[in-house]
Amino acid sequence: MKAKIVFYCTNCGNETPKWQGQCSACGSWNTIVEETFSAKKKPAGIISNPNRSSVVTLAEINANEEIRFDTGLSELDRVLGGGAVKGSLVLVGGAPGIGKSTLLLQVCGYLGKSARILYVSGEESGRQLKMRAGRLRVPGDALFILTETELEAVTETVQRVRPDILIIDSIQTLYNSELTAAPGSVSQVKACTMALMQLAKGEGSTVFVVGHVNKDGDIAGPKVLEHMVDCVLYFEGDRSMPYRILRAAKNRFGSTNEIGVFEMTGEGLNQVENPSSLLLSGRPEKVPGSCVTCVMEGTRPVLAEIQALVTPSSFHMPRRTASGFDFNRAMLLLAVLEKRGGLSVGGCDAYINVIGGLTLDEPAADLAAMLSISSSYRDIPIVSSLVAIGEVGLTGEIRAVQSINQRLSEVWRIGFQKCIVPEQNCENINKPDGLKLIPVRSIRDALQAALEK
Repeated sequence: MKAKIVFYCTNCGNETPKWQGQCSACGSWNTIVEETFSAKKKPAGIISNPNRSSVVTLAEINANEEIRFDTGLSELDRVLGGGAVKGSLVLVGGAPGIGKSTLLLQVCGYLGKSARILYVSGEESGRQLKMRAGRLRVPGDALFILTETELEAVTETVQRVRPDILIIDSIQTLYNSELTAAPGSVSQVKACTMALMQLAKGEGSTVFVVGHVNKDGDIAGPKVLEHMVDCVLYFEGDRSMPYRILRAAKNRFGSTNEIGVFEMTGEGLNQVENPSSLLLSGRPEKVPGSCVTCVMEGTRPVLAEIQALVTPSSFHMPRRTASGFDFNRAMLLLAVLEKRGGLSVGGCDAYINVIGGLTLDEPAADLAAMLSISSSYRDIPIVSSLVAIGEVGLTGEIRAVQSINQRLSEVWRIGFQKCIVPEQNCENINKPDGLKLIPVRSIRDALQAALEK
């Protein structure tokens, strides 16, 4: 067979006839790689499917065919939208050593009581899996282990074993022998994922695929991989910290941006059903530069602490850093604070940090971030029983936020007594008894309410 040379973009998977410095599809630089493979009559990654579907009308399709089942971890079920769906393809991504394999093995411990599970490991040997399963107390009666990296051997085993659950750990180690490209390359990842998707839809098995992330935090391989699967879950967290956050970036069977919180221990992952209390544990009192807000992570309200440190800069260009908070949004808030709030923060170094490893991307956290900056600048602490919720506009106005009743219920449940809210949200609001609301219209009103001595 005549070898064919193609060029792929490792970021988006776009194919080009020749090498170029910038991808014409996604605009990324230095992401085009060369791959060589032999031309085949049958496209690589395509397997024969005897259960071919027939053409039907939309009215003939039964909407009740979607079958969900519990995974044994309520936090994982929440992120998946109420449980895993039969015949779905779920991609679980995360940095090496973050706990992806531990999470899936614990799922095997619960589902193994009523389902047949095939665990395909391309990174660990059977003995290593046995030792890990023993530490996690996972029974091995209904758990079949296959230490294989060739796609054809995996598909043959699946058709012979007929598992209800198929776990691939990881997709970067799986390869198709019909391609000459190395395992983990763009063409290999695309071909193997296509074959797994056909197995999930044709055999009715639920497939969990483990994928590593690159230095930018994205799934290693082509971006088209995330479009092929049904659900994309990111396992986030600092390996030096015990807490892990499971976040849904894509879900065809539920809402996105749902999170599940876990704690890594010596015996596996423990579920954290009350993440607000966890994120606020150890919060200092009567210290300037700290403010609490309430954000919506999917359908769940979560309280988070935003800390800021503002100090006069000794350099010509002040240094600005944001961890867990959007950097551009933080620079915008600093500019609004100086122009509309009357605080000269332009010549100061500013550091913003969200405690607990949580990433806040909701505008409702603007007011708390601005109050924490102002508190550090004026060296005046914010009362510990106060929570601030609101979006800040460029003219200094405080704009309304969504789901205000759910946020206030969570604020009162955790034990806070005061809450600064946008004045527009006070029209139709169900205030918990005992919670004092402070409606504000502008950032000057908010600064006066939070920082008055």
